[in-house]
Amino acid sequence: MLAETICAAVSAAGLGIAALTAYRRRFLTAARITAYALVPIGLVLTGVVEWVSGMVFEPSVWIGFGLLGASCLLFMTTRAVERRSLGGAGKPAKEPRATKAAKAPKASGAAKGAPVRDAVAPAASAPSLGAGSRQQPDAGRAPATPADDFSDIEAILKKHGI
Repeated sequence: MLAETICAAVSAAGLGIAALTAYRRRFLTAARITAYALVPIGLVLTGVVEWVSGMVFEPSVWIGFGLLGASCLLFMTTRAVERRSLGGAGKPAKEPRATKAAKAPKASGAAKGAPVRDAVAPAASAPSLGAGSRQQPDAGRAPATPADDFSDIEAILKKHGI
């Protein structure tokens, strides 16, 4: 009963705000406010508010929600354990690497025909700037003067007309 009264008051207030908005000649906004204001009273008249309020205040409903949550948790837990034990593709899980290494020593690269790469190459982490972008310092050349350093900046500024 209280929920229905509150919904009716909210709808009446919304319709009042819509009337003021229409008085200011903002008809599109007034129509939108009217649409929102009619929702609570529509829910009351269809019985949804009574159904929801009856559901919220029933302890047996909350026990049912708790049991559904526990069921979902059990499904997810058993599925995660199953995936971990099967290895993901329905096959038995692979042996850990330590036991494989202990059982069979690594074959040399020459025996298999391809070199064995245990780690990433040292240059793999360096940024690739292109073939001619890295400049090797000349041993006989003097260090750059501050005027040489600013020549690049001056060229860029001249290019942009500054």
